[in-house]
Amino acid sequence: MQNVVKIPVRTLAEYVYKSGSIVSGFSSTSSFTEGSRIHREVQKTYKEQDQSEVFLKTEIEYENLLFIIEGRCDGLLEYDGRITIDEIKSTSLSLEMINEDSNLAHWAQAECYAYMYLQDHGLDCIDIQLTYVQKSSGEMKRFLKTRTYEEIKESMVYMLSIYAPYAKLRLEHKLIRNQSIKELAFPFAQYRKGQRQLAGSVYKTILEKKTLYASAPTGIGKTISTIFPAIKAIGENHLGKIFYLTAKTTTRQTAEEAFSQLFAGGLKMNVVTITAKDKVCFTEQGICSKEHCEFADGYYDKINDAVLDILQNENSFNRQCIEQYAFKHKICPFEFSLDLAYAADTVICDYNYIFDPKVSLKRLFDEQKKDTVLLVDEAHNLVDRGRDMYSSTLEKAPFLQLKREFKGKNENIHRVSKLINDYFIKVKKQAEPSKKIEFEEPLGEFNQLVLEFIELAEQELLSEKSENQELLLDTYFAAQNWQRISKLYDERFILYAEVQGNEVKIKQFCLDPSYLINHAGNSFKARVFFSATLSPIGYYRDMLGGEEDDYVVRIPSPFSQEQNQVMIQPLSTRFKDREKSVKPIVKTLVETIQTKPGNYLIFFPSYLYLNSVLEEWNLGDHGIPTIVQGSGMGDADREAYLESFKPGGSDSLVGFAVLGGIFSEGVDLKGDRLNGVLIVGVGLPQIGFERDLIKRHFSFTSKNGYDYAYVYPGMNKVLQAGGRLIRSEKDTGIIILIDDRYLQPQYQFLMPELWKSYTIK
Repeated sequence: MQNVVKIPVRTLAEYVYKSGSIVSGFSSTSSFTEGSRIHREVQKTYKEQDQSEVFLKTEIEYENLLFIIEGRCDGLLEYDGRITIDEIKSTSLSLEMINEDSNLAHWAQAECYAYMYLQDHGLDCIDIQLTYVQKSSGEMKRFLKTRTYEEIKESMVYMLSIYAPYAKLRLEHKLIRNQSIKELAFPFAQYRKGQRQLAGSVYKTILEKKTLYASAPTGIGKTISTIFPAIKAIGENHLGKIFYLTAKTTTRQTAEEAFSQLFAGGLKMNVVTITAKDKVCFTEQGICSKEHCEFADGYYDKINDAVLDILQNENSFNRQCIEQYAFKHKICPFEFSLDLAYAADTVICDYNYIFDPKVSLKRLFDEQKKDTVLLVDEAHNLVDRGRDMYSSTLEKAPFLQLKREFKGKNENIHRVSKLINDYFIKVKKQAEPSKKIEFEEPLGEFNQLVLEFIELAEQELLSEKSENQELLLDTYFAAQNWQRISKLYDERFILYAEVQGNEVKIKQFCLDPSYLINHAGNSFKARVFFSATLSPIGYYRDMLGGEEDDYVVRIPSPFSQEQNQVMIQPLSTRFKDREKSVKPIVKTLVETIQTKPGNYLIFFPSYLYLNSVLEEWNLGDHGIPTIVQGSGMGDADREAYLESFKPGGSDSLVGFAVLGGIFSEGVDLKGDRLNGVLIVGVGLPQIGFERDLIKRHFSFTSKNGYDYAYVYPGMNKVLQAGGRLIRSEKDTGIIILIDDRYLQPQYQFLMPELWKSYTIK
């Protein structure tokens, strides 16, 4: 059977001809951003006999490979018996800065379409045209070339000669990968109770192209139970790619460890981990321009060699590996990881690379998505993360500063920044005296000014004289996100302004992210949302965009009630009673450790509450070593905190931590490393303006607004923190829930079965 390589026109052209440097956060391959609106406007000017968005496809044999190349041609123009292929590009640059050879990839795209048309119609020659449109002015500039069939064919063969080594490498890898998957065994001697059921559910979901909501208890081994069946589906050609999505660094590490076990068992698969840009930047400045960073300089000239190098020599592209090869080839490690994401079989990354419109991997074509599964770990986190992704804020201060900075330097930016600043001042007056104001509908005039600012800022940032423009760049990205969210704005959003001193912020706040989460994920073959705490599952299915025919599986805990002793201390931890609760909490902590020495974690709903109890605790003469979670802890501090929990020690240790923080989920302290967990409060989010807006919204939609805004998110934090204790069949320990509300029916209903045989302290 002949080796088939399917490739879109744009991918082929950009692979061969992309060049230049990363410029101020804009990639040179996307400097001429394609705007569908501008495409349509140009296409409206076509004559009656002309065609637009014409699907073209061809097959070319090259070095024992059959390339299937396809795409949509912007324009197919017919005049006086001649045919012209029109390739339309919109740009923020002044048209004076664009010449015939500004971007060879654009000509290459047009040549691909020309070849397809010539093949289909048996013609000897054809005209190809590039139409550049300036985004703000609408001005056009055109370049026209006449090409013979032989010239076009030679160009196509050249492109395939450059692309072929990469294509061959991927095909060879696929054969080796699939053979290794066929021989791959589950990495443990036997499945834990519930693991086989979860793995079977994931496999069935992939085969049937469905969505699964899986609630599986902590300690069952969810990571391997979702990854293993997905890998098997790849080996059987039911799937092409896996995205393993997480909210935290710790859960990304757990996924990497699972793959390490599978590599040890013989798996040959390319797995890339995307690490945040600020963590991997070699210069630590994050300024992406050739003037500031040698790793941005000439990035697109070097990237193909770097990708081929790493693919030939490695399986696991983790942070350390990516940094090593990026340094070797003198390229940006973050951009390198994004390019590897398109080549790898599995991508381990944060939710935002799929769900966030700001940073999603936009080069993933629908064809690839239809062959990809999303494994969404700790999926309960996606509700609030979704709200953040689909919300957008603009503040007055940057525009005031830009107004001052650009006076006499760029009058257009000075003018539009002044108009936006003036608008904020008008809103500030409207918001008096309450300091807050809700708007009934989108702000048309404001949105128009923001759009104008984006266009002018782009021109400035792309101009050759642009330098040291960090504020302009940051404000440009914020404005761009505002415009992006304004296009999504509907009845699931609210628009409000808030005044704090001289600062004014206007926010498009997403109350219900379910529709957008569903929309972002529904073009993928299958989706698996899993967590130990998808409870109540109806709430999470609702908030994550679930539909009636989606699959739901609840895996019972493999652990016994004898493994953890649960106690409820009916003490009020409500805000008004917190001062009175401090001494009883300390007394409980001391008594618990004295009764059964060991390692304990105590979780609080806020740093303020934590510090109040810590102060009282430190007054005591108990001699118990204490470690405390600080705000903004770095990776090294987190590691040191967790390393303090030693197994089998004779001394006790108590760790103070915050509910919903870095130590309350995704942390694995097995065996004797953790003997007890104390949870202060029921985890309710702090009562505030936005939470009350969420409550009101869901109350209006015939749901329990208070539960949606406060109770369910709060209890999720409690269940996650409690889940740190029992991680295997051999673990034992004590959980103490400190709050009288745990005795109320609505909280009892949300408790796991293993907690319901509690005693009252």
